[in-house]
Amino acid sequence: MNFRSDNEAPVNGVILQAIIDANSGFEESYAYDSYSLKLQKTMQQLFGCWCDVVPLVTGTAANSLSVAITTPAYGSIYCSKEAHLLNDECGAPEFYSAGAKIIGVDGNEGKINTETLDHLLEATGVHGEHECMPSTISITQSTEAGTLYSIDEIKQFNQIKQKHQMYLHMDGSRIANACASMGCSIADMTWKNGVDVLSFGATKNGAMIAEALIIFNPKLGKEIKRMRKRAGHLVSKMRFISVQLIAYIQNDLWLNLASHANKMAHKIYTNLKGTHDFVYPVQANEVFIRLGVSGIKKLQEKGFLFHIWPGSKDIIRLVCSHATQLSDVDEIIKALKK
Repeated sequence: MNFRSDNEAPVNGVILQAIIDANSGFEESYAYDSYSLKLQKTMQQLFGCWCDVVPLVTGTAANSLSVAITTPAYGSIYCSKEAHLLNDECGAPEFYSAGAKIIGVDGNEGKINTETLDHLLEATGVHGEHECMPSTISITQSTEAGTLYSIDEIKQFNQIKQKHQMYLHMDGSRIANACASMGCSIADMTWKNGVDVLSFGATKNGAMIAEALIIFNPKLGKEIKRMRKRAGHLVSKMRFISVQLIAYIQNDLWLNLASHANKMAHKIYTNLKGTHDFVYPVQANEVFIRLGVSGIKKLQEKGFLFHIWPGSKDIIRLVCSHATQLSDVDEIIKALKK
């Protein structure tokens, strides 16, 4: 009974079949195939605007190339202190941006506090060319705490971005869960409210290996194809990456898969609220519960797989996925109630 990570879930059957169907005949290589060309149109229809779509195979590549096109080597990137960009990319954003500085910003529930961010940015410039130039704000949707930025909060980041002449990046490795939970359009969550570049995730939500860098701002990414090649992420048989993303988007599969994952997480919450200490609000597909060490051990002995959150001994993270079974959710609820 695996609640360790949605990365550990199997590939969705529809997406797997799409890969099999694409495995017929010959196609031009290096993203000039018919599937990759179709993906551009499919994504533009999804977002309802012009955008440049860069298929990739990892979220690390999407995040790192995103900040590389928005941040010069002498620039700085502002993100949450809990952000994947800061803590879980092994320095890749700094590497691909040729040395840009990442600055963690305080906030609650895994989010950046906008007032704190604005204050930090107001205080820059005192040292002139001796300090890094504020270049990019990066927000994560949904956050590392499983929480969500509201549309109003994203609008606030857009205002701060414009005020300080910066770019706004969104790490959307779980953006499907956010859209499914909030019931808003992905356009409202991104470009309509100032997001310049998006890391669009699919692997956590049913794909095999498929992510995308979505560029909304035409000022950015003029050399993104060369940057992707230089980074070692230009896949020769790109059709097998692009076809996953096409299948993922079509017929709202991405939202349906995310809705199931969210529903499973909320079932855990609704059955245990009032009796257990939930560290963060359950707003998407992640559940954080504070348990005693003995309680954690009992769950492990019963065969449940989950992460004990780094830096703590008594907080567990349960992640539900598109493939999480209702029976497994019922079992862990039963176990936690004892």
